Amino acid sequence: MLAPTLPAANHFSIARYWEQGDAISHAVAYLLLAMSLVSWFYILFKSYSGWRVRRAAPALDAFWSAPNLKDGIALLSAADLEGVYVNLPAQGLAHAGGAATLAGEMSRDEQVIRVLRQEITRSTHRIESGLTILASIGATAPFVGLLGTVWGIYHALSNVSTAGIVQIDKIAGPVGEALIMTGFGLVVAIPAVLAYNGLNRLNRLTLAELDGFAHDLHSYFATHGKQ
Repeated sequence: MLAPTLPAANHFSIARYWEQGDAISHAVAYLLLAMSLVSWFYILFKSYSGWRVRRAAPALDAFWSAPNLKDGIALLSAADLEGVYVNLPAQGLAHAGGAATLAGEMSRDEQVIRVLRQEITRSTHRIESGLTILASIGATAPFVGLLGTVWGIYHALSNVSTAGIVQIDKIAGPVGEALIMTGFGLVVAIPAVLAYNGLNRLNRLTLAELDGFAHDLHSYFATHGKQ
């Protein structure tokens, strides 16, 4: 009776890569894992935040349909949970009367322009926060994976040099390690790049709406003043 044939060892498994990897290989893997976790945190967080901002955008029409400015601010505040739009009319109302401050020495029109510009800047910072991290991860993760690839190839050449002859089992593991690290780098980078592009498009829509809303508010405060 023939003895059962044992399955061939898998030279390209992640477990084998981890066993034969050194401190640098492990450090590259941990770095890619950390980059992936940070990337997915910002992808989920910014996607949820962007969804709430876009859901609040129709409330701009409800604002202008309100009977007065304070009611419009209340309606917008209830819908704008991210506080992207509502601060423009709220701060414009607070500063349009010409308070006794250094800014109050400016004309009403200049004060309104200054306040609306400041709020647009704050809202821009709020909705764009985290995108730089996503862009950086998307740009650098493939190169981090490439570092693991280069290090794996170095191991393969080192094993061949030590053995003195070319043997497939001496180079299969390190080459598999190199391929695994390249794949990990791409797996980290691709979602970050796609999310960055998608969120950037949503932000452009929001910023365009903010700019138009600020222009309309400026026209309102310039003619009506503080209510």
